[in-house]
Amino acid sequence: MAKGPDAFRTISEAADELGVPQHVLRFWETKFSFIRPMKRAGGRRFYRPQDISMLRGVKTLLHEDGYTIKGVQRLHKEQGLKRLLAAGNGEGAPAPAAVRDDGPVLGLTSVPLGADDRERLVFALDDLQAAKRRLDALLRR
Repeated sequence: MAKGPDAFRTISEAADELGVPQHVLRFWETKFSFIRPMKRAGGRRFYRPQDISMLRGVKTLLHEDGYTIKGVQRLHKEQGLKRLLAAGNGEGAPAPAAVRDDGPVLGLTSVPLGADDRERLVFALDDLQAAKRRLDALLRR
């Protein structure tokens, strides 16, 4: 028997409905303070219909609209839960006032890179990988 639209969902039911693994929902709880499912004795989570709508909005912003975690956090801070719920209802991504380093990742459409741009990116990647190797070596000490 299927649950009604106003019924609470377990984490497995919420994960199935949203099409994400359960561990992703648990991870999102650690990154987004506004995700607070009810917890019963033993820590079992129950998601209210509004929680599911909010999670759907987070998923849409992260997976479809190209936002980063910090971008979604900032969007929540600036525009509140209504904006996240709107994204979950398919009302589209907001047009940001300005592009910030920690804001949404914009321009993810396929843009051909010129040879100079590609070379600069490869060079930057090499520098970052070398820096990572140095940091890893220092951490192993």
